[in-house]
Amino acid sequence: MQLYKYFILICLSTVLINCGDDNSKKTGFAINTQAKSFALGDTLNLSINNPKKLNVTNVRYQLDGKSITKDAVLNNITLGEKTISATITYGDGSETVTKAIKIYNNKIPGIYDYEVLNTYPHDISSYTQGLEFYNGELYESTGQYKESKLRKVNYETGEVLKNVDLDDAYFGEGLTILNDKIYQLTWKGNRGFVYDVNSFEKLSTFNYGKSKEGWGICNDGTTLYKSDGTEKIWFLSPDNLTEENYIEVYTEKGKIPQLNELEWVDGKIFANIYQRNGVVLVNPKTGGVEGVIDFKPLKQLVTQHDELDVLNGIAYHPERGTIFVTGKNWDKLFEVKIRKR
Repeated sequence: MQLYKYFILICLSTVLINCGDDNSKKTGFAINTQAKSFALGDTLNLSINNPKKLNVTNVRYQLDGKSITKDAVLNNITLGEKTISATITYGDGSETVTKAIKIYNNKIPGIYDYEVLNTYPHDISSYTQGLEFYNGELYESTGQYKESKLRKVNYETGEVLKNVDLDDAYFGEGLTILNDKIYQLTWKGNRGFVYDVNSFEKLSTFNYGKSKEGWGICNDGTTLYKSDGTEKIWFLSPDNLTEENYIEVYTEKGKIPQLNELEWVDGKIFANIYQRNGVVLVNPKTGGVEGVIDFKPLKQLVTQHDELDVLNGIAYHPERGTIFVTGKNWDKLFEVKIRKR
């Protein structure tokens, strides 16, 4: 008898729980939009599907947690996957429903050409992951387990001026330098390192937050920007190195995944696309791709060998107004000038 009563209680509980869930769905409320995807600058035309003809007294819309109107214009917003929510007040109740949309860029990326100005020697054994100039000096981070390094290099001769080997457990990735501190990422170690730029003394370590991997990193003089191998570029405060927010990199057609090495150049983020031998110019406010550079022909100008890998390594020289690029196990470093076609 006790077992029978217990069975009845379970059944009743299940019915009550299901009824509660069903009540929240019986309204049939849903958000209507004119499309599932939009371009930057488009106007939303939001309405509520109310199949039960309930007495709706108020509707509050939000886009990724920020209040919007039903006819909001998609300006001053980042691109990518977004969630529209509507909190609907009706009778003596309320309900919140959501709808996923995507926002694309509203312009076709410009095509950029380049001219090779100079060619310099580069260590063919360096699996280049990060490259950056700081106070006229070139710094490089290299990868591969048991081979990863942090280096200061004479870019004209290829001579290694300073070197630190990473622990064998870490696969080195991108680097950037801000306020005399070098920030170096590792790949799957979920950890980054901070060094003194002059002594290469390790000052601290930091863990990644919401991203799973470390790929590329750059800075604008205030904020650090970090890629993780997806279409996302994370914003990090140099004070606490937490991943505070992110942009998603999109063209007018879709997202650009596998973003790797990053470089800040005159207000834009230059992002290398892994295995594509190309670079996209990204608007850091929206994530929109504003230009593309095809560096694929450079790979044919280096010594061809079994360990030769893809383009990786972008360093902007502000005084010269040029960009230096190389690749994984390339024996040459190219100084180029880019121009829009």
